[in-house]
Amino acid sequence: MIRIRLFALLAALGLVAVVPAQAAVPKLTGTVGPGFSMTLKKGGVTVKSAKAGKYTLTVADKSGIHNFRLRGPGVNVATSIVGTGTKTFNVTLKPGTYRFLCDPHPTSMTGDGTFKVS
Repeated sequence: MIRIRLFALLAALGLVAVVPAQAAVPKLTGTVGPGFSMTLKKGGVTVKSAKAGKYTLTVADKSGIHNFRLRGPGVNVATSIVGTGTKTFNVTLKPGTYRFLCDPHPTSMTGDGTFKVS
């Protein structure tokens, strides 16, 4: 109890800095396969637009014949075509148009295709 009062007194006098917690980095979740399907979601909702900034992209690659590529201004990340698993990327989305697709099947596997960042 004395420590709490002492800390409160020091903080009030400006001798202790109280640092606010940093905001969590938003998370994007991508999936590819096992069939010919792809998704990109944020909080369980399909991404149609996003705000510029830093994101963590986690991709569940469920097929050994597909991959997941995210491409746009300053971003070009992809999972491997061979093998399955989960891969995480740290990306910074800048204003513009982004596309996610499967490299071996770029015309038939684009999920919802594109989204805008503002």
